[in-house]
Amino acid sequence: MENFDQLAAPGYPIFLGSEFAHPKPEDAFFHVLPVPYEASVSYGGGTGSGPAAILGASWQLEIWDGKSNPSEKGIYTHAPVNVKGKPEKVIDNIAAATKALVKSGGFPIGLGGEHSVTYGIIKGLLDAGISDFGVVQIDAHADLREAYEGNPYSHASVMKRIVDLDIPIFQLGIRAFCEEEKKTRSAYGIKHLDADILVPKNIQSVDLPDDFPEKIFFTLDIDGMDPSIFPSTGTPVPGGLGWYQTLSLFESIAKKYNIIGFDIMEFAPIENFHAYEFSAALLTYKMMGIVDRNKR
Repeated sequence: MENFDQLAAPGYPIFLGSEFAHPKPEDAFFHVLPVPYEASVSYGGGTGSGPAAILGASWQLEIWDGKSNPSEKGIYTHAPVNVKGKPEKVIDNIAAATKALVKSGGFPIGLGGEHSVTYGIIKGLLDAGISDFGVVQIDAHADLREAYEGNPYSHASVMKRIVDLDIPIFQLGIRAFCEEEKKTRSAYGIKHLDADILVPKNIQSVDLPDDFPEKIFFTLDIDGMDPSIFPSTGTPVPGGLGWYQTLSLFESIAKKYNIIGFDIMEFAPIENFHAYEFSAALLTYKMMGIVDRNKR
């Protein structure tokens, strides 16, 4: 990788940089924001290496995603967010980066990093003046604990932080949660379709509640998909969503709602197993294509 114009920062290739020169930020619709944050992982590690691995693997993608060429809308890759310091500072850094790109007209795509990153992105959307939106979450875990191991900014608390901002959420594919999270679901009226319903019935499309906002931020924790597809995550749980089911569920929402951004979190590359890095990059690009073909 000798062309330094194709690097967002040392060690961070631009997304699909094998296919095009890095556009000016104002000429790109999709804005990829790497956030290599890893501070509260509770089982396996490695999510801090996820963004760079996904960006590197994207150089092996076909520019035609099977239905369209989403790169025609322009893909700008930002330098990674500074994730040094206390959690509150990191969240503020993520929010500031998200706010800046949204204010400039960009569509945010977060690459994590542990799932607590999503809270920073949501705060950035709010700081940019985006209101009246909801969050749809694919995940193995509910992430609704008030705090985990004393940390309210833990990856296991990210959705609790979001509902505390009065942002409605809808959960898909959950199959691991504690009694506290069950009570939080009930107290906040959080709607959900858990994996024990979605997977055995192979549900491909979902309808959100009638009062759910029209604008949607979509957060996808890699562990929401089955470990047979993505063992490359810190907290894998069997019984997850399949590849085509995940994409179909995302598209069913994109067709009916206005997707204002998405993220892919908790990818932890496994050394010398390039299939998973490639799959994460392809998943990101496929979701870009779905957004592009259905955007309002």
